[in-house]
Amino acid sequence: MELSDSFFTIKSPSEIEIKIKGSKFFGRARQCENIDKAEKIIEEFRKKYYDATHNCFAYRVGLGKEIKFRYSDDGEPSGTAGKPIYDQIEGKNLTNLIVVVTRYYGGTKLGTGGLTHAYSDSAAQAINAAGVIEKFITRCISMTVEFYDYNIVERIIHQIGAKVIDSNFSDIVRLKVESRLSLINNLKAKLIDSTSGRIKFE
Repeated sequence: MELSDSFFTIKSPSEIEIKIKGSKFFGRARQCENIDKAEKIIEEFRKKYYDATHNCFAYRVGLGKEIKFRYSDDGEPSGTAGKPIYDQIEGKNLTNLIVVVTRYYGGTKLGTGGLTHAYSDSAAQAINAAGVIEKFITRCISMTVEFYDYNIVERIIHQIGAKVIDSNFSDIVRLKVESRLSLINNLKAKLIDSTSGRIKFE
């Protein structure tokens, strides 16, 4: 089975605030492509909001079988913060993002149910504020084309939905083309067929 070349993540950074019984919850969503970036964001937020009662988080990075995730209650009762945040990410089938929910205690205990709801709601609102976007994994392929094949090659590239990102015209035409990963084999087959095998891939 071919690995999907698309995934959903957040469109932009976001920050929301929720107040519950005196406590303030700040939900912040950020893009991150790998674990190192996620951990740096956690460290950055811990330093920036050092006076907070808790900085709870969840992140999810990677695709398919390569997905990695982590979440933390940061001192809240077990299962009341990190997991509810993560459940919002996983439930929306998102990846390559981190959500941090910072809490400033307001003097009234919320109980485990109240905490779970507060962290879940903060994460959901942060994700909604960030917006969701579909992204595609692409690859670049290089090829050489005879001048008399160039027009049909260019047309097929655009029909497939790929794009020429570099071109060089000398004795032959050299092209670098960016395409969705799942479309590359189809693109190559069409180009070979349309040029009767004259096109060469590097």
